[in-house]
Amino acid sequence: MRARVAASLFATAIATSIATGIATGLAIVMPEPVRAQTREVLRVTAIPAGSPAELARRFAPLGRYLERELDMKVEWVPTVDYEAVVDGVAHRKIDLALLGGFTFVLANARTGGKIVPLVQRDGDANYRSVFITQPHSGIRRLEQLRGRTFIFGPVSSTSGHLMPRASLLAAKIDPERDLRQVSYSGGHDATAAAVISGKVDAGVLHLYAWERLIEDRKVDAKSVRIFFTTPPFYDTNWSVHAAMPAETRDAIRTAFLKLDASRPEDKDILDLQRATKFVPTRVENYNGIKAAAESAGLLK
Repeated sequence: MRARVAASLFATAIATSIATGIATGLAIVMPEPVRAQTREVLRVTAIPAGSPAELARRFAPLGRYLERELDMKVEWVPTVDYEAVVDGVAHRKIDLALLGGFTFVLANARTGGKIVPLVQRDGDANYRSVFITQPHSGIRRLEQLRGRTFIFGPVSSTSGHLMPRASLLAAKIDPERDLRQVSYSGGHDATAAAVISGKVDAGVLHLYAWERLIEDRKVDAKSVRIFFTTPPFYDTNWSVHAAMPAETRDAIRTAFLKLDASRPEDKDILDLQRATKFVPTRVENYNGIKAAAESAGLLK
């Protein structure tokens, strides 16, 4: 009986308070429902080795896979150039980034060694760059580039600039001194287009980009000729900042390593990444690129 009276009195008090609040214009604060905790966001980007739309398309299935594996929201962050990627990773505005070998070295130098490479594609240990020219240019060797016009890829590109520059220097060719004109493109596709159109006598891009242009029939192989291929080098990897919790780093690495080309859904993801599988990588793999950058005066 007393319990019913108490409950009645409590209900009356609440009703009276609400009525009073409405009458006097006072705000009545009611208990809020418990909200589900917002999932952590993993911000991801990649060096712009293609158009923004193409990069987003290729990443989308991988992003959905990482969301499931990590139980995190994955947000794709488009970037305009290589420097933006380096800056984003170095200042922790990006959590996970696909870096080229040189951009990895730059980011690591900028942060005092705080960039951690997690995985690379199986083919990333065997990258090469190809020097191309028109069939009737008369250029057959690197030495014949003297006095000619030439186009590199982006300044911070490993395969479009750093390692090709190292090959030129090894052939005793200083690009700024021995070539008539040196320019830089915004990407490998643009490099090929400049050579094909005759805007420059020769240019350089990475082998995979060249093969993709031929495969997609964007370039007629008869209209351009390869006259030099660089020695192999390590290139792209997926990296994070060392400030990321070790548990999260390990989960990301494991998710990449679990991708199996024998499973149709995984194969679709791997095909878009131009990989048959991912393998672990380490800082030491990029010592050759670091040495090349220092020798070329590109790493301060």
